[in-house]
Amino acid sequence: MPSFQWSAISPSGEIVRGVVDASDRAAVVDRLQRQGQIVLRAEPAGGRSKIADLLHLELGRKRALGPTTVTEFTREVATMLGAGQNLDHSLRFVVESIGNAHARAILAEVRDRVREGSSLAGALAAHPRSFSRLYIGLVRAGEAGGTLPATLERLADLLERKQRLAANMRASLVYPCVLVVAAIGSIVLLLDYVLPQFAPIFEQAGAKLPASAQLLMMLGDAVGTATPWAIVFIAAAALGLRRALAHPALRLRVDRLLLRLPIAGRLLQETLAAQLTRTLGTLLQNGVALIPALAFAKDALGNTAAVAAVEAAAAEAKAGRGLARPLREGGIFPSRTTHLVQLGEETAQLAAMCLRAADIHEERARLMVQRLVAMAVPIITITMGLAVAAIIGTLITTMLSLNDLVG
Repeated sequence: MPSFQWSAISPSGEIVRGVVDASDRAAVVDRLQRQGQIVLRAEPAGGRSKIADLLHLELGRKRALGPTTVTEFTREVATMLGAGQNLDHSLRFVVESIGNAHARAILAEVRDRVREGSSLAGALAAHPRSFSRLYIGLVRAGEAGGTLPATLERLADLLERKQRLAANMRASLVYPCVLVVAAIGSIVLLLDYVLPQFAPIFEQAGAKLPASAQLLMMLGDAVGTATPWAIVFIAAAALGLRRALAHPALRLRVDRLLLRLPIAGRLLQETLAAQLTRTLGTLLQNGVALIPALAFAKDALGNTAAVAAVEAAAAEAKAGRGLARPLREGGIFPSRTTHLVQLGEETAQLAAMCLRAADIHEERARLMVQRLVAMAVPIITITMGLAVAAIIGTLITTMLSLNDLVG
């Protein structure tokens, strides 16, 4: 009888792994599900060498689906299932309608695995670079509860809201970035091209440039000389910082420091709270128990300090002490988060209150970004305008000096 390596999330929220003998993969998944575990992976043991694993990893990276494609796939399959179509027909429709060749190949593999008897979650788990643990866990819960269409609808809503929040923040930052680039380009053009045109004229006349013009030309030369070294230094510093942040202790300190920053820290707290409550509420709404839901939800957070706070809260909740109080004691999430979570626990509506909290935090994060941009644009405009005005004033002074010299 063949052996299968497996990994799953236990009812207590811990990731467990093991090796089991079974007739096929479906038997392994069925056995683990009867034990109340959420299966993440089940594949033949010793089926690939290390070199094959590396090659598989590289190919997976190149062929991973983008977030937009995953969202569109989820929404289309949910719509087809909600309209009464079976899973095979829904997957075939998505594969035939998608335009990207790499995405079509991945989704065709998913459809083929389903046709061979695999569950949808099991087929998706074969592409971990494209589908996250959270995604696979939700799909598996929907299949186990017979609510796959509704689960995919909620999952599509979750992905769309996450993308919408990120897109709003990026769109808000476009104009300030363009403004800075345009201003810097104007200054560089004046210092490196326009101002040096006057130097030969003054040299031929045996006169000196005005002191302000000399100062600006020296500044331009210094910037031009230092720029390559600055690029090298920044690249080396970024590489060193990336390696340093690979150490968990240092990464934890840096993430805590980010959360304490005056303005950016508040924005980060609102964003983390939105991610946590949106993910947790969606999982609970789909029938996932609280402890496994917290294990999934912490993966949606990119801040190790927030992850540590959620892990501590999960341990307290597992011991029967509730969720709101340990989250409040962690000091990471806004008080509004813990208040709504506590209200949800008291009224037995934790999923609904988490989703309500997510709506509030997403709106607050959007408004904070808009306010920051509204303050930053005038500051950037005034600062760069003064710099350009100073350079143009120097040019005018230089031209007047040249006229006096010719006269």
